[in-house]
Amino acid sequence: MLDIDEIRKRAQQASERAADSMKKTFEKSAELIEKMEISPDQEGPSQSAAEVEEQIAANTQRQVEILGQIFDPETMAQMAANEEMLQRMVQDKVAEATASNAESVMENLFGEDMGILAAALETLAMEDADDAEEGTLDLEQEECLYTTLEEAMARIEALPEPEPIPYQKNDAKWERFGILLSGIISTLNDHDLHGMDVEEHIPVMEQKVVSLVRRSWGINGRSDLLDMIRYLAQEGYILRYQLYSEAPSPEELMDETMDEDDRESVSRAWRFAQRYKGQFAPGFMAGWDVGRAAMLARWGCYLGWLTESETVGILWDLAQRAVEELHSWREFAQSYLFGGLMWKLLCGDSAAGSYLGYLADAATDLLTGKAEQGGGQWSDCPWPAQRKIGFAF
Repeated sequence: MLDIDEIRKRAQQASERAADSMKKTFEKSAELIEKMEISPDQEGPSQSAAEVEEQIAANTQRQVEILGQIFDPETMAQMAANEEMLQRMVQDKVAEATASNAESVMENLFGEDMGILAAALETLAMEDADDAEEGTLDLEQEECLYTTLEEAMARIEALPEPEPIPYQKNDAKWERFGILLSGIISTLNDHDLHGMDVEEHIPVMEQKVVSLVRRSWGINGRSDLLDMIRYLAQEGYILRYQLYSEAPSPEELMDETMDEDDRESVSRAWRFAQRYKGQFAPGFMAGWDVGRAAMLARWGCYLGWLTESETVGILWDLAQRAVEELHSWREFAQSYLFGGLMWKLLCGDSAAGSYLGYLADAATDLLTGKAEQGGGQWSDCPWPAQRKIGFAF
């Protein structure tokens, strides 16, 4: 059942984040102004009231001029209207949703006219573990989450999917396949999957994407982005799951710097790995690592931190990693759910069951959705068949 109070709370938080982001933008502009040298004729120790008033007007005009040099007129107008528009939209839509029945709440909140608000709310798939609210997961709840995971994975296994097809090394389909590796997160965030850009290049969307990357991942630019992609491609949860699987006890994974919450987090993830290590090898985590790395690469390209040719190259490498470990879009999606639950257990997030449902719904839409409604992208791009290695005698 949908919790309208929770929806209202999230909407208000989104508005506050947007307002804060706007405030910081103007603060940065103010800092530029303060750093500029004051001309000698403005340094007089005593001024008349008329002179003070004149000076204030001059400074105000100067700030406007400097802002005009930093941002074009269209950007300035949009930034100025942004905060007021977001607040008005939040209030109107929450009021409508409150008066609606449960089935229409999400439609009212996320209609076509709610693109900006949606962008402010879309952190569901990529919140970093350190930012997630810890719940009070007990052993019984953990068992329920295991059941939820297994049911969701079985649901995905039953979905129809085209047979894998061979890709040539220089096949243009590799670029398309690489973009679609970000499909689950892109679907949750309503990003475009038709090309490299995740959104239209307008200031408010660029601001939302950079805020998401910085807040949720701690990534502040090109260097941080490349480091994180490299980590996910070379280590990530594949290595973490392996270490937790091989540890004879959770204490082997702990150190003296960990507090009680950290120790409980490690214990939950260790129990998860011990439960499934006989069924799933570490390489099964590839979908979780690769899917997130692909999304980061596309975000980086959109923000100008990576060139498009660099992003194509990164997605090629990620695609080879995915095809090496996994055999279908269904298995990729199952891997994403599998890694997602381990992450949620590390967070201690009691809402992990709902999260798995969102992931499964996104995968279902990618495999079986109607093209005219923005779905079915995976079914239109079959998984690459693994190349057979021949031997010379």
